[in-house]
Amino acid sequence: MPSRTGAKTHPHHDAPDTADAFRRLAALPEGPERDALRDELVRAWLPMAHRLAGRFRSRGESYDDLCQVAALGLVKAVDRYDPDLGNAFESYAVPTVTGEIKRHFRDHMWTLHVPRRVQELRNRVRHASQDLSQTVQGRTPTVAEVAECAGLTEDEVRTGQSAAESFSALSLDAEMSGSDDGWSLGDALGGPDPALDTVVDRQAVKDQLAALPERERAILYMRFFDDMTQNSIAQELGLSQMHVSRLISRSCGRVRDQVMGDTGEE
Repeated sequence: MPSRTGAKTHPHHDAPDTADAFRRLAALPEGPERDALRDELVRAWLPMAHRLAGRFRSRGESYDDLCQVAALGLVKAVDRYDPDLGNAFESYAVPTVTGEIKRHFRDHMWTLHVPRRVQELRNRVRHASQDLSQTVQGRTPTVAEVAECAGLTEDEVRTGQSAAESFSALSLDAEMSGSDDGWSLGDALGGPDPALDTVVDRQAVKDQLAALPERERAILYMRFFDDMTQNSIAQELGLSQMHVSRLISRSCGRVRDQVMGDTGEE
């Protein structure tokens, strides 16, 4: 077996030289000395973590909060890094810290819960749109152009574009765009339609009403759809008002009993 080489050089010239410290940390048992060396390593690499946090400044989160998230990722990197693998600490820490920041955005920055796959589509669509905006002058890139640039289908592009609207939400008290009279988004929301409560009932009695004699159907229609009084119906059909009342009660009772019998209710 070939022997392991020393740690590779790190890619940034300003990165601290902590290879020996990490080897000592790996050899120390749990205790105050190890904790002190661990804290020293975290402080030494904090500038790198802050530099990575700065890359995400323009995404709606404060820089101070991003630095805290990056510091958490750095602590995880220090705890998990194995110097015996022969890689420079920075090559392990950079993806660890960056991943922690991205996880923060995925888990905490979306107002609506969006599946991770859809979030990734949103990011690919956003990056492709930004790239195309530098080459397409005077107009917004089409869905087909974004799909070709991002290597996605047009349906996936539309899904990613829709997800972009879920990243943040407006209050229902927010004023509607283009409104000069103070109307808010809440004013545009519809209310429950009371007619929906009668849909099931109407459907349930449809067949039973159709089975009634023609005169009784006509009487019910005039009473409940034309809103005619019993006296007006009696004059229209040449009947007594008492007879019309009995026909309405008998017809309604028959329909009700049939419907209740079909549903198994008493």
